[in-house]
Amino acid sequence: MKIAFDGKRAVKNGTGLGNYSRYVLESLCKYADSNDKFVVYSPKGRMNAWMQRIIDTFAPQISLVINSSIFASVWRTFGMTQDAEKDGAVIFHGLSNELPLNISNSSMKSVVTIHDLIFRRMPECYKFIDRKIYDYKFRKAAENSDVVIAVSERTKKDIVELYHIDADKIKVVYQGCDAQFAKEIGEDEKIRVAQKYDLPKRYILNVGSIETRKNALQIVRALKDVDASVSLVIVGRRTKYAEKIDEYVKSNGLDARVKIISGIDFKDLPAVYAQAEVFVYPSFYEGFGIPIVEALNVGVPVIAATGSCLEEAGGASSIYVDPTNDSEMSDAINRVLTDSDLRSKMIDDGKEYAKRFSEEQCAKEIFDIYKSLVS
Repeated sequence: MKIAFDGKRAVKNGTGLGNYSRYVLESLCKYADSNDKFVVYSPKGRMNAWMQRIIDTFAPQISLVINSSIFASVWRTFGMTQDAEKDGAVIFHGLSNELPLNISNSSMKSVVTIHDLIFRRMPECYKFIDRKIYDYKFRKAAENSDVVIAVSERTKKDIVELYHIDADKIKVVYQGCDAQFAKEIGEDEKIRVAQKYDLPKRYILNVGSIETRKNALQIVRALKDVDASVSLVIVGRRTKYAEKIDEYVKSNGLDARVKIISGIDFKDLPAVYAQAEVFVYPSFYEGFGIPIVEALNVGVPVIAATGSCLEEAGGASSIYVDPTNDSEMSDAINRVLTDSDLRSKMIDDGKEYAKRFSEEQCAKEIFDIYKSLVS
């Protein structure tokens, strides 16, 4: 088969949708038959190093088509379809919530991955115009595609409920995380990373954009009821919400216990996870929760929030708390910090649970979807 992909996010985005797109493309390349070919289409943009590595490693099985014209955005909406057809693609896969608007007029079968509908569940976190654009594009993609891939059961339920898409049309395929998180991390690497980022001796870890929906302030508030020798390290891109955390930290005398790191090298992240006492992810709403899978792979116990899909990512042995209940959060943190048997069980069970989120499994399930469309 020849498969075409909308690869804008794979080429241009360093996190989030870009990570997913590159993960899927690399997984498919690793487990494809020799006669499977992949063509990735993207408007001009700064090439992501990870995407360049995929192209270099798996060429000529995978190729990249860049449109550098001033009308590249229009081409992505309409012209990409014709180019994919001319190149002999039999399936078009939109990796990041979208499909060309004329996809249903083509001879190709189509698949779209929808990651979440958080802008519908938490509209207050998004600008009005952004919500309208997302809603139109996501709905059209779900309606026009032959198959919708949802990244979690929670996202599948949202698509059915909010867009009234037939549940049989939606297939759940879980994403794993980069293979570096499952590798053994040596003491020298831990020391190097700890010195590079001036990490505290004991710390709780949170990873993700520092924004309202991610709810990192709950961990900061819970910190006052946690042993004073334990700090909090937050890794992520700062938004305006980070200023609220800064204000709370300053007004409550927590300056020495809260550290925010932005712009961390991705290759250093496993060692940051590995030295944490516990990973805490109190997000109000997620499509899945890759940082949880990263933590489980490294071998860090996880505490996450109830209310969306995080139980799917963390499994039965992680702990889940109300994202609005600070005392519940501090109690959970203290249990993990003080109960060595509980901690060991969470680590062992978490590593075993994380095995289901593998590149091979992801590739197999997506290939099964492709084959069902052309058989």
